[in-house]
Amino acid sequence: MFCVITLGETNERNKMNIYQKLLEIQKTVKGLSKDKKSHNYDYVTGNKLLSFIRPLMDEHGLVLKTEVISIENTRQDYQVWDRYAKPTPDWKPKNEILSKVMMRFTWVDVETGEKDENLFGANGQNDWEKGLGSALTYAERYFLLKYFHIATDEDDIDNPERKGDTKESAPKAKVVPAPKEDVKTDPILLKSINILGKAKHGDEWDASRPEWVKWATKNAKTSSKNLTNEEANKIIQGLNKK
Repeated sequence: MFCVITLGETNERNKMNIYQKLLEIQKTVKGLSKDKKSHNYDYVTGNKLLSFIRPLMDEHGLVLKTEVISIENTRQDYQVWDRYAKPTPDWKPKNEILSKVMMRFTWVDVETGEKDENLFGANGQNDWEKGLGSALTYAERYFLLKYFHIATDEDDIDNPERKGDTKESAPKAKVVPAPKEDVKTDPILLKSINILGKAKHGDEWDASRPEWVKWATKNAKTSSKNLTNEEANKIIQGLNKK
């Protein structure tokens, strides 16, 4: 199948501003049926969502720029019900990483240079090396769903009234607080601090770093190795403003 666009149609589209183009995408994408299951929940995969929206973005000359503003990783220790445990079903320990991200999604009209910036936060919990990826994937998928008001055939996966697998029930999971000594500063945040610090202070960064740490921790610490993720993000935000 070939799509022929006349010169008149092209000129008419070029006259549209960025919000008119985004509206055209919203009018075209009326709804998506959920196509995958995870932990007994149906949801729309990122691949399916982009397969609908990406061609429309290309048609209207729009790109979506994504930026990670902050990342917070927290270890989650809890217990899960193992129905296959021997000699009888029992609880077993499990731990994962809960990643909280704040992102900036910016629509850019490549024909006019117009922009539309949007902040969007999301969480993702998964195995140690997958927590951040889950949060980023969740953020992109649900930003697009909510921005274009795309209705799916069921409620969102984070609706507490959704019904899961009822074939076999187990006692409520027991949450175990993570040991304090296991909480470490995200190495990505430390690397970001050093990159920004050297960009702002040059050769004087090594001498300036303890002062930034004191500022972020209200004089409680002097070493960046002992920072919490919240304190590290505060330094990054401060350096970005300077």
